[in-house]
Amino acid sequence: MVSSQYSSVLKSALFFSSCFVSLQSIAAVDDFSQCVDKLKVTARSEGLSEQTINTSVANLKFIPRVIELDNQQPEFSQTFGNYFNKRVTDWRVKEGRRLLAENRELLNKLTKEYGVPGQYIISFWGLETNFGGYKGKMSVLNSLATLACDPRRSDYFTNELMQALKLKEKYNFDDATMVGSWAGAMGHTQFMPTNYAKYAVDGDGDGKVDLWNSTADALTSAANFLQQLGWKANERWGREVTLPENYDYQYLGRKHSQPLTQWAALNITQTSGKPLSTPDMKASLYVPSGHTGPAFLGYDNFDVIMRWNRSEFYAIAVGHLADRINGAAPLHVSAPEHGMFNRSDIKVMQAKLNELGFDVGKPDGVLGRNSIAGVQAFQRSKNLIADGFPDEKTFAALGMDIGNQ
Repeated sequence: MVSSQYSSVLKSALFFSSCFVSLQSIAAVDDFSQCVDKLKVTARSEGLSEQTINTSVANLKFIPRVIELDNQQPEFSQTFGNYFNKRVTDWRVKEGRRLLAENRELLNKLTKEYGVPGQYIISFWGLETNFGGYKGKMSVLNSLATLACDPRRSDYFTNELMQALKLKEKYNFDDATMVGSWAGAMGHTQFMPTNYAKYAVDGDGDGKVDLWNSTADALTSAANFLQQLGWKANERWGREVTLPENYDYQYLGRKHSQPLTQWAALNITQTSGKPLSTPDMKASLYVPSGHTGPAFLGYDNFDVIMRWNRSEFYAIAVGHLADRINGAAPLHVSAPEHGMFNRSDIKVMQAKLNELGFDVGKPDGVLGRNSIAGVQAFQRSKNLIADGFPDEKTFAALGMDIGNQ
């Protein structure tokens, strides 16, 4: 009898829950329909043709999954080893070397014209879409329209949608073939529409810039984009380095950029033991896995990579993959597999640091540069190795009996 009543209650709860979700969906679709009417007005003001407005804009569809993905807060946050080891793989190195050789003539031309060595262009291609193996399957127009009709970043995505529609008109793209990520990134190199319009280049000379189907267009566009972002020809991205024993990690991150002469004075060397070259070049030190993992100096081109993607992990992966594609050996110190951090644990840690006077900003569960600086200051106050990485000893000193997952 109890189980029967429980079953009845559960069914009722599920029924009303599904009704609530359905009502939400209906409301969202109704709001979207009104938003599309506004998008038509915007499209006219942007000079788009009536044909595009009456076909592409009028037939835009709301995609609930896009909103779900945009709202998604992952339970776990990746550590460097978890991120790096999944991206700089033996297969990707081997395939990158093959594609470097296969596209040598084009890449040499691009290096001469844009100043970006071929291995970097191939590396970006590998990180963005696995060398074109996966460019995304979601409708770019519908995804952008869904996000444009969400009030949080409506202006940004409305502009991206208009740029996508202009690209459709300019190059006569079919709506159905304009596919990409849920956020609207497109093609081999995952350009957003604004960057597509601004930086994409016709690399094969057919009069059309097609980042989905033309490798020459995609690689040329990547080289042009990197040059426009400030790539410095004839300079490396950075390198893995060896730190001296008992290094105190006083200077970490981009805020502590200094000439290589100063890093050399701290007894930091190349992993081979050779002294750092180009003494007047500026660099910043990164130890993404803490003192047990590899250390890197990031040069000016490291910052350029981060203008493509604002992630230190990404920048290191692109740079090292480029080195490997160009024939370099694996990391001298491997990236340790720390697993992943639970974001709720990081939030608790951030709150505790704030309470103790180490200001890391509003707790958000993300181990960003402010949090790393706060962890580092706390570690120093407790005579721990102040590398900014929250290891078990750091958590224990904060009164947190946890480990990363």
